[in-house]
Amino acid sequence: MAKTMHVDIVSAEQAIFSGEATMVIAPGEAGELGILPEHMPLLTRIRPGTVRLQMPDGAEEEVIYVSGGMMEVQPDVVTILADTSVRAPGTAAPGAARTGTARSNASPRPSEALREGVGFTRRMSMDVPFLTASLGVLTSRPASREGRTS
Repeated sequence: MAKTMHVDIVSAEQAIFSGEATMVIAPGEAGELGILPEHMPLLTRIRPGTVRLQMPDGAEEEVIYVSGGMMEVQPDVVTILADTSVRAPGTAAPGAARTGTARSNASPRPSEALREGVGFTRRMSMDVPFLTASLGVLTSRPASREGRTS
């Protein structure tokens, strides 16, 4: 029997996967990361993409879309804290039974969910200069009246 490790994938909305896997493949900042059991400790950012989990005993591979986040690797545990995560179509039943978080058929398609997450991030980054400028106007001192002529 192949060695396994415990994998948790969670986002702010839900815990999307919790179970055993023989390998985790995640989109790292500098490229794909392949994590096997007894991997040395690692803490890294992950970029938007798919996290693939190879299941024990040759079961079907789990695929989960993430819109970025952090991954912590310990020798026996991998934890992914995703900004937003969505289970790939067709893989909901096995993982949902393990985690108790079954998703409805009305859930958005993975590409839509990722676009929504990326759109939210872009909107927030565009609002920062506006908010900074607004705070500057609110905190600036009123103009001095000495220099004015009537």
